[in-house]
Amino acid sequence: MGKKSGPKKKKQVFLAILLVLLMLVLMAGIAGVLAVRYALSPVSEDKETATAYELHVPNGMTVMEAAAKLEAEGILKSRYILYAAARYRLFHHEKPFNLKSGAYKLDSSMPLEEIYDLLQTGSPENIKVVVPEGLTISKTAAIVAATGLCGEAEFMEACRSEDLVRTYGFASRTLEGYLFPDTYFFTEGMDVQSIVKKFLDNFVEKAGDIPELDGITPEKLNERVILASIVEREYQVADEAPLISSVFQNRIDRGMGLQSCATVEYILTEIEGKPHPDRITYEDLKIDSPYNTYKWAALPPTPICSPGLVALKAAAAPAKTDYYYFVLTNPAEGSHTFSKSFKGHIEAENLYTKPSKR
Repeated sequence: MGKKSGPKKKKQVFLAILLVLLMLVLMAGIAGVLAVRYALSPVSEDKETATAYELHVPNGMTVMEAAAKLEAEGILKSRYILYAAARYRLFHHEKPFNLKSGAYKLDSSMPLEEIYDLLQTGSPENIKVVVPEGLTISKTAAIVAATGLCGEAEFMEACRSEDLVRTYGFASRTLEGYLFPDTYFFTEGMDVQSIVKKFLDNFVEKAGDIPELDGITPEKLNERVILASIVEREYQVADEAPLISSVFQNRIDRGMGLQSCATVEYILTEIEGKPHPDRITYEDLKIDSPYNTYKWAALPPTPICSPGLVALKAAAAPAKTDYYYFVLTNPAEGSHTFSKSFKGHIEAENLYTKPSKR
């Protein structure tokens, strides 16, 4: 009898251990479910007392980085549960989780699934940047930098990128003239090259809509942009832009100097770094620079600013005239008098600069 009770006792011990293990597994499972349910539930039950937070997601931010910020701000109970939800599609969505850049307003009363869905909507915080016609790269850089999108030097460095010039096929050593003036909306966290590309893409689109520029060679396009940049700095009344363009084109055709004060101003402000002058002097006209159109009978090496649509159209299709001179005769209206000969053209009245376009 004693020998038979041994195996029976071992069996009872085994069953007891198995039962304990099953109970432990069950308890662990229940604990896991409760832990997940806890993590999925809002941090705050009361909307009125919930913590509000605006999460900024720049391009390239990872899910874990975003989750860590939300956990630190008390919006999530655990960064790991959001990461696991995104990694393993915890909410049974068909498409993979896609964290989109933008600005998101969240609060601690939101359940995890609501946060999960919101972070994929891509509701961007648009930063408005208004760039007027006639600005140089340096002045454009100052406007962009003032919004906090990037640094001034960083923007200018991107505009010196030979890779961008090659990518867009511009026949220029610089992007001066190709940053199309317009109103732009950028997203916080955009990299500087993406910002510059928006300017360039806009230029390509706008120039492509001008019949005379569509399909021409990069070299011819560059010539038109250089001419347009000078017209931009000279005209004040839109209807006169094609007439001013015709004066410059007629001078180019005859091998005459353009004699544009705007190009001398570019030398003084952009190359020599001086303040915008109130008046161009005769000494200024003697400056030895390829940008000095009083000294050289040719277009400058590069554009002197970014022309707008009016100037681009005027340079692409100058008016057909026999004018070789123009002079401002109504400063209040910004209108000029055009003439065929030097007679009646008062040189002294032409030696001034117009208000800087900023």
